[in-house]
Amino acid sequence: MAATATPHTLGTPAERIEGRDKVTGAARYAAEHTPPGCAYAWPVPAGVTCGRITAVDTAAAMAQPGAVAVLTPFNAPRFAAPPDDPELDVLQYDAVPHRGWYVALAVADTLENARAAAAAVRVTCAGHGDEPEPHDVVLAEDHPEAYTPEKANGGYPAHRQRGDAPAAFASAPVRVEALYRVPPLHNHPMEPHAATAHFAGGRLTVYDSCQGTNPVRSVLASLFDLPEDRVTVVAEHVGGGFGGKGTPRPHVVLAAMAAIHTGRPVKLALPRRHLPSVTGHRAPTLHRLRLGAEPDGTLISVSHEVTTHTSRITEFVEQAAVPARVMYGSPHSLTTHRVVPLDVPSPSWMRAPGETPGMYALESAMDELAHALGMDPVDLRVRNDPATEPDSGRPFSSRHLVECLREGARRFGWDRRDPRPAAHREGPLLIGTGVAASTYPAWAAPSTATATAHPDGTYTVRVNATDIGTGARTVLAQVAAAALAAPLEAVRVEIGSTRLPRAPLAGGSSGTASWGWAVHQACADLAAQVAGQDGPLPGEGLTVAADTTAEARRTPPYARHAFGAQFAEVQVDTVTGEVRVRRMLGVFAAGRILNPRTARSQFTGGMIMGLGMALTEHSTMDAAHADFTESDLAAYHVPAHADVPAVEAHWIDEDDTLLNPMGSKGIGEIGTVGAAAAIGNAVHHATGVRFRELPLTPDRVLPALHPDGRFAA
Repeated sequence: MAATATPHTLGTPAERIEGRDKVTGAARYAAEHTPPGCAYAWPVPAGVTCGRITAVDTAAAMAQPGAVAVLTPFNAPRFAAPPDDPELDVLQYDAVPHRGWYVALAVADTLENARAAAAAVRVTCAGHGDEPEPHDVVLAEDHPEAYTPEKANGGYPAHRQRGDAPAAFASAPVRVEALYRVPPLHNHPMEPHAATAHFAGGRLTVYDSCQGTNPVRSVLASLFDLPEDRVTVVAEHVGGGFGGKGTPRPHVVLAAMAAIHTGRPVKLALPRRHLPSVTGHRAPTLHRLRLGAEPDGTLISVSHEVTTHTSRITEFVEQAAVPARVMYGSPHSLTTHRVVPLDVPSPSWMRAPGETPGMYALESAMDELAHALGMDPVDLRVRNDPATEPDSGRPFSSRHLVECLREGARRFGWDRRDPRPAAHREGPLLIGTGVAASTYPAWAAPSTATATAHPDGTYTVRVNATDIGTGARTVLAQVAAAALAAPLEAVRVEIGSTRLPRAPLAGGSSGTASWGWAVHQACADLAAQVAGQDGPLPGEGLTVAADTTAEARRTPPYARHAFGAQFAEVQVDTVTGEVRVRRMLGVFAAGRILNPRTARSQFTGGMIMGLGMALTEHSTMDAAHADFTESDLAAYHVPAHADVPAVEAHWIDEDDTLLNPMGSKGIGEIGTVGAAAAIGNAVHHATGVRFRELPLTPDRVLPALHPDGRFAA
């Protein structure tokens, strides 16, 4: 049934459906559910990096007021089967694989009493000869344990080669070879990881802060030997995730374990200082780029070699070289990953994994090449825009990177730019501008949904989507309203519970494309049935189900990606070394924009996250202590309001029906991808100094501005 446009449906800036609930406190998050008799839990992290737990003294803890239980590796319930993710194998054995690993869990009648009980637990750890085992947490390109894995995150082959990249590079008339370093980064959503679990009558109910309830249910059912239909996981409202809540985390396992063990509901909200050790991180990456080109800027050879770390208990390889297989045409290409297993917490997903650090390095190298050629950086990228995906040879379902670059340059005033580095000064401030391109894959996963038409003219759409603050509820309601040719106000959307039709998690910028496909199909079919209905609808309404599994799993003959171009203007203080961004602009080609209001929020939020990556955000692995030193928001500096200038996000019209019926692509991550490189390139333009390690903090910038040691007065 062809849908007719209705007010506040697709393409219009509808306000968030749940906005009033959030600002009035009616929206409840995982830790805000408090069943009668609820107890509170507080975890105890290991105080060593590597070793073996020889004893856990819980006497003092159990003597604390209100203490209910202390679970340890020696008394905790055993799992029915080991988890696929070893980071979830908590309190099951006496080994400590990394610092921060949970070795006990205190449960008490109040949060304060649980914390006091946890502080009273005494854990004895030992290694060889009753001394902690030696550890290694330092990443290096030449680390003796480095190896080339079979796959990188996302299932990509870790190594790909076309032609003879080293030979082509050696013979290229213009060459750039550079090393770039991106430090460990942490997700730090505003809402920490939390869960409230209740076990009664053989049924486990969990309220969890996660990006997808179905994976959490599957893990809990397997660990505790429960049928999946006796496990309910709810995530109706989630206060951010950025990938850190994309897989089940130890907190939900511990909350469920404590609830089953004590027979009481148990609430567990992780302290923020624990998050870096137990909820994943963006692994540090070392990048070696080699670009060879003709004098006119045509690329001959592209090599991107990445070294990263993983933990010793599981392999996670940041796919940072993969974007180089997509971006620019070149007859010779080498992209490879090497990984070093270290005594560190397991890395995991962080917003645009792979693309974010990989494109920082690639787009910085492209800027260096433009400078070596004496060529405009925008023109260099346009010249090397490929007609088909370079590595696979597949045609793009749509690729409008050149349009993004041209439109961004027009809006930014790029034609007024003096290309000479360090040519623009305002008193002690050096001013510069930079550009970078961005890309992110366009995914769609199988999903199911139902749509019900009620006799009163309203509709209910059910799909187990998760809204992590992106506005998914609102956009799904718009998709439904458009397919039903109904007012937005007539559509009610139910999401965030395993009681609803199965759907994939919110991740990989694939949520709306996946859930919306099923919602569109269910609503279009429902509209057709309602139109053919003789007489009034039955009292219970008319329900139609949709399942996109068969269509979504077909291997497409197209390469499907979103693209963008980002521009930045910075000022660099020659007295303090401080870098400030004056303005940022992003122009994106991300399919049909379903809701300009929520889309602009996602684009600008991603760009701000990239600003943080460029200027303030980093984690330092303390080699001696084997822990991340920046473990809270006082030390891990995310951008505050004062750090963020005017940020503009625009898009070009692009309707990609080769991905899904709405013609949309994901937008949650591409805004982050090119931002750090654009800022870094602007700093080079401002100063004439090329910085190849992030973040660009004053302690790094100031000495480079004054290499003789005499700082500006």
